[in-house]
Amino acid sequence: MKKRIFLLAVILMTLWASVVFAQPKTEVAKPIILGFPVPLGFEAGRSNQRGINLAVDEINSAGGVNVGGKKRPFKVNAVDSRDIEPGIPVSDVLLVIEKLILDAKVDFIIAGPARTEASLPTMDLQYKYKVISLNCMSLSPAVGAKVAKDYDKYKYFFSMTNKSNSLIMNDLSPSIQDIGKKFGINKAFIILQDVAHARIGGEIMEKVLKEGGWEIVGREIYPTGTTDFSSGLLKARAAGRSILFLWGEMPEFTILMKQWHDMKIPTLPIGMVVFFSDPGLWKATEGKCAYIMSDSVSAGNVPSKATPWTMKFVEAYKKRWGMEPEFHGTAESYMAPYVLKDAIERAGTLDTENLIKALEQTDLIGVYGRMRFDPKTHVLIYSIDPKEGAVGTVFQWQDGKRVAIYPPSIRMGEVKLPPWMK
Repeated sequence: MKKRIFLLAVILMTLWASVVFAQPKTEVAKPIILGFPVPLGFEAGRSNQRGINLAVDEINSAGGVNVGGKKRPFKVNAVDSRDIEPGIPVSDVLLVIEKLILDAKVDFIIAGPARTEASLPTMDLQYKYKVISLNCMSLSPAVGAKVAKDYDKYKYFFSMTNKSNSLIMNDLSPSIQDIGKKFGINKAFIILQDVAHARIGGEIMEKVLKEGGWEIVGREIYPTGTTDFSSGLLKARAAGRSILFLWGEMPEFTILMKQWHDMKIPTLPIGMVVFFSDPGLWKATEGKCAYIMSDSVSAGNVPSKATPWTMKFVEAYKKRWGMEPEFHGTAESYMAPYVLKDAIERAGTLDTENLIKALEQTDLIGVYGRMRFDPKTHVLIYSIDPKEGAVGTVFQWQDGKRVAIYPPSIRMGEVKLPPWMK
């Protein structure tokens, strides 16, 4: 009896093994690796990471990327670039990115570095290793100029975000001119962070305002890490009722904002300050950010109805992360995988040269408007009409919310002056 049971067990095990091992093996698709070097020690970097993770999860859940008939998933390999930390040498940033290319074997670089001083030399690494990047954070027009000057060497670089000159001409200058006409203001005081894109932005804005008949009543430049802006604010107070034009990326600019509020400086702050976009700023400052205006660079980083995809993205981000999209680069880092997916599927390959051509032919409606690259600079084309190009958003803090003010095509409210300016 025991012998029969044993033989039966052997037969059953043999049959089970033959069925199991006869099953065809499922081939696991090789992921397309997206290297993601951003300043993860800062909320601005982490918000970019949330943006790309949301997009990659959506794309992978829908089946991945069709590469010549085979579906492959995206995989994000994030590293801390640290490039907006005070005192971090550019050489350290480059080592991080080179290690990412060599050790992680990334197929593409997305989002960073953030600071132009690091982005420019990173373009040489891309040429060295023939790696395409879609930068979502650098605001300096110097990156696009570098592509235009030596296309064959720097054609691997594409920019998913606006540049300081375009921010001024398409967003900030028209906003300031409208405010000046509406409230009878024709003076401006300028405060900048001592970094390349801010200095360039300040110079361009000063020139544009002067040409428009404005009086520049003062100009102050502060090093990264400054925590006391009272000297510049006192000069702005002495100049009287004016626009306070700001440009910077350091979190210490929130201290400037609080000092401006507490000192009741008779100015309306407006400019490009990354941390003014933080949706938690109202609560963190007990409302002292009221009336502050800033450019969020691209629609979607602040809620608006730029395209049908804009609020779809905002709501998906809120559902996933429990907050609205935050900083410059968030919508851009979200759109980058979709733009890349579109190019890969049109090219049918991951071949670098073919993909460069496919990216140059990009033309789709995304979160922040029509997505097309300038063929000479590889910088995304911006407009004030989302049907014609990507659009930015100048917003103002009002009653605890970031309200889109400009361009008129996506406006969600009107500008308000602080009571001590009226």
